[in-house]
Amino acid sequence: MIKIAPSILSADFAKLGAEIEDIKQGGADYVHFDVMDGEFVPNISIGIPVLKSVRKSTDMFLDVHLMIDRPVRYAETFCKAGADLVMFHVESDTAEKINEAIDIVKSCGKKVGLSVKPKTPAEALYPFLDKLDMLLVMTVEPGFGGQSFMHDQLPKIEQLRKEIYSKGLDCDIEVDGGVDPVTAKLVKQAGANVLVAGSAVFGKADRSAQIEAIRNA
Repeated sequence: MIKIAPSILSADFAKLGAEIEDIKQGGADYVHFDVMDGEFVPNISIGIPVLKSVRKSTDMFLDVHLMIDRPVRYAETFCKAGADLVMFHVESDTAEKINEAIDIVKSCGKKVGLSVKPKTPAEALYPFLDKLDMLLVMTVEPGFGGQSFMHDQLPKIEQLRKEIYSKGLDCDIEVDGGVDPVTAKLVKQAGANVLVAGSAVFGKADRSAQIEAIRNA
């Protein structure tokens, strides 16, 4: 089943609660929450206080994407702040520390995911697959919204889907970056089933129609 996760990075933060309610009424499945620390990626976005506020204002599934260095430091805090799924990057720490962060999230009773940047091969995720609920393939360089979709990431999605099937695992594949009704069709064909869209949803007057266009592409 295809799920749509609009990224609030592209929302109007002056009326964030209303923006989230709008995408909920428009049929969105998840709220994608981008956290950037200015170190792992060259930008700073939002953090724990905003997540706590969002959690109080909605019952939607909160898909929290940590684009931060050494996520083991904050994994528990984001779980307690209201995340339903905590996602971090395989490039953000050593394998030992990544496993530690995964275990922390699971011990909090939350779902856990792992993401890769465009230049990171699919194989980097293989050692962690059996512990994960979701993989995230970045189809733009993480750090900024509004970038163009990178078509050369499609084989990576296909490769990861084949690996998941070969191991008999139940793991979602999420795609983030340049997703719209045109590129949505490509990533779904490649094996993705959770689609993050920022400006492609929040930049439209009719969010409901856009969400359906992406879902049904």
